Amino acid sequence: MKHRFFTRILLFTLLISLLAGFSPILADSHLQRGGTLIFGRGGDSVGLDPALEEDGESFKVCDNIYDTLVQYKDESTELEAGLATNWESSEDGLIWTFHLRKGVTFHDGTPFNAEAVLFSLNRQHDDTHPFHKIGGSYIYWIATGLSEIVDKIIAVDDFTVQIHLKTAYAPFIYTIAITPFSIVSPTAVKKWGNEFFNNPVGTGPFKFVQWDRNDKIVLEANDTYWGGPPMLDRVILRSIPDNSVRLIELQQGSIHAMEFPNPDDLQQIRDDETLELLSQPGMSIGYLAMNMDKPPFDNLKVRLAINHAINKPAIIEHLYQGLGIPAKNPIPPTLWSYDDTIEDYAYDPELAKKLLTEAGYPDGFETTLWALPVPRPYIPDGRALAEVLQSELRNVGIETKVVTFDWGTYLEKTKNGEHDIAMLGWSADLGDPDNFLYFLLSKSSAEKPAGNIAFYRSDEMQSVLEQARATSDREKRVSLYQEAQRIFHEDMPWVPLAHAKQILVINKMIKNLKLQPLNWKYFRQIWIEKPRNPH
Repeated sequence: MKHRFFTRILLFTLLISLLAGFSPILADSHLQRGGTLIFGRGGDSVGLDPALEEDGESFKVCDNIYDTLVQYKDESTELEAGLATNWESSEDGLIWTFHLRKGVTFHDGTPFNAEAVLFSLNRQHDDTHPFHKIGGSYIYWIATGLSEIVDKIIAVDDFTVQIHLKTAYAPFIYTIAITPFSIVSPTAVKKWGNEFFNNPVGTGPFKFVQWDRNDKIVLEANDTYWGGPPMLDRVILRSIPDNSVRLIELQQGSIHAMEFPNPDDLQQIRDDETLELLSQPGMSIGYLAMNMDKPPFDNLKVRLAINHAINKPAIIEHLYQGLGIPAKNPIPPTLWSYDDTIEDYAYDPELAKKLLTEAGYPDGFETTLWALPVPRPYIPDGRALAEVLQSELRNVGIETKVVTFDWGTYLEKTKNGEHDIAMLGWSADLGDPDNFLYFLLSKSSAEKPAGNIAFYRSDEMQSVLEQARATSDREKRVSLYQEAQRIFHEDMPWVPLAHAKQILVINKMIKNLKLQPLNWKYFRQIWIEKPRNPH
């Protein structure tokens, strides 16, 4: 701990030196403040009220506008201080006390204090809160189980907050660090009401400036940020749905960084001397969910047939081109408790036809296949994948009509169960298996609007997941989560497709861009290297 303290003091001293214009460091690193970063992404945000959102494109922006009580360290799944400088729990794990950072203000000038924390969290938790019904459903508060686990949230004084739990919840402190539980400006929510999602105000390193729907979101540096001002003046997040067009714009210098390159373009990127490809193993799963509320997907043999009908290794080879591995479990192999002893269902079209016949569908059936409208970390090209899946399902007698919508509508319709078979996926919010398994496969999460879009309801699975989140014994939790993976493998509510790598392509003039395993805080420490003046 002492080493970490002195390291932070040293870093702080260096930053002060930079801001004061000390030339030796600047001469060595050419680190320069200012400039605008233009970031190309595959789709627009749905909204910017963190409590209401559930998609990565929304969280990507929210992570830079807001802060949480505790936060994840750079490039890590471990925690550090956020808006709370320190915290502790009672011996039984039922009372968590947070000591808040002083001298922090929201972007609108509102002071940050215990009242703001209570407002932000109680509007999600307390159905009598005057702003509880403003804006929509608090998906994460419900899906993480906090709606049932949290008893009350109280202020001890102006800078001390306690969260009382009804039962012990092992992932609690890691859960409270995720984006939906960011602290928002009470003044702004009261002012904007239902329109707060279009007018976000937090305490984060960047302030919201403007949003041109399906075009761009503009953020500007918060020069009084408690963690030190960002190096950049502005960030512009541009929505460019076509992967190829994004790459062309990057090569032409219209944008500085982009997500989700086409796998076919990777060699071209590697050969371009102006570009750099950043990658690391991802914590994600891409899957094909079968809606078990709709026949014939309530039939296990039909679900198994569909699993045997899909050639995952070929899909990985052609559509991911080295950027992913075939999935067999609902959690990624980078996450603790992953059970590698489970054997995947083999690609076997003849067995698929046999299973369909046994299920009462010797001639197959007709259904709809919902295709992702935007590239995601777990599925880079939904339309291309849909064409492959359509062909492979036709090969065993299942005729599919491909359906898609804009991203926000797609999420809304799938969580309300309008689909037959739908592509979706999940990127980790926190480094705990509960984050995948409970949100995606619990009975609680099958309530509409659902995170469990297979509408899979298993008493056995529910019991295992509840036991796992109620104990802090790591070995016991590993055993329970491996049991959950075995239950999933027997019931197969999805076709687990792929675990993809996390990828970014940047112009080499962009410095200090670090991939984060659990959030989108890309922009805080980035700086842009400007060309040297030869004179």
